[in-house]
Amino acid sequence: MDLYLPVANLSVNALVIVLLGAGVGFLSGMFGVGGGFLTTPLLIFYGIPPTVAAASAATQVTGSSVSGVIAHMRRGGVDFRMGAVLVVGGVIGSGVGAILFRWLQSAGQIDTVIALVYVIMLGSIGSLMARESLNAVLALRSGEAVKPKKRRHHPLIASLPMRWRFYRSGLYISPFGPLILGFVTGILTMLLGVGGGFIMVPAMLYILGMGTQVVVGTSLFQILFVTMVTTMLHSVTTRAVDIVLAVLLLVGGVVGAQWGARFAQKLRPEYLRLCLAAIVLLVAARMAMGLGFRPDEIYSVQHL
Repeated sequence: MDLYLPVANLSVNALVIVLLGAGVGFLSGMFGVGGGFLTTPLLIFYGIPPTVAAASAATQVTGSSVSGVIAHMRRGGVDFRMGAVLVVGGVIGSGVGAILFRWLQSAGQIDTVIALVYVIMLGSIGSLMARESLNAVLALRSGEAVKPKKRRHHPLIASLPMRWRFYRSGLYISPFGPLILGFVTGILTMLLGVGGGFIMVPAMLYILGMGTQVVVGTSLFQILFVTMVTTMLHSVTTRAVDIVLAVLLLVGGVVGAQWGARFAQKLRPEYLRLCLAAIVLLVAARMAMGLGFRPDEIYSVQHL
């Protein structure tokens, strides 16, 4: 069944979009990460304009984060004080990202920048994940125990002034650290349509030194509010949010996430992380190939 996307200005197969959302939702439920960093590239591969793909993916991340935040709140897994600081930084970053988005869009470079940043970001993160997961798998096969990393904040965080107590996270650090982290995530959310959890969670663990019991819930808390603000900014400034596309993705994502969570219980976490790293690297390689392709028509006329 073909549906017309009014903002993207093209017709798509609704079943394909729902299945794409279900596939990303399945991976999200299986690996425990937001699917925004995979949704945008996959939509671009399907033919959706990068600006519409990024804006609509942010809308999908907002909807899929609600249930996760509620679940973590019920078990006390959200540090609301830390989350508030991250949200403030994320909102400011979203505003800056909106300015960058409009500037790049007016310069005609937004599509190239989105693809280039994805290649760099996914390639570096996928490489780090692959190295860590390979070491874990090799240690598992050899019977050696992997030594857990000590939880402590980075020396740069310790040098920042005006410390606050974040009781639920067990930290006594400056709020400027999480404020900067939220700021960077807000810019990425606006430009790329990602929730930022795959960057924020490792940063919260190894840079801020937060406890593992509150990291995921606090990250989802920040993602929920920042993606809400990002969606509104896209609707007002870029007008690139396609609500039909977002609804189709959300329907598939909700169903796929349930199946992914069940499937994840049957596999060891070391192999899950290795599979996720392989998927991230494959997407990065495909985006890099797209940057080097010569189009059939070098020049085209675009109606503004």
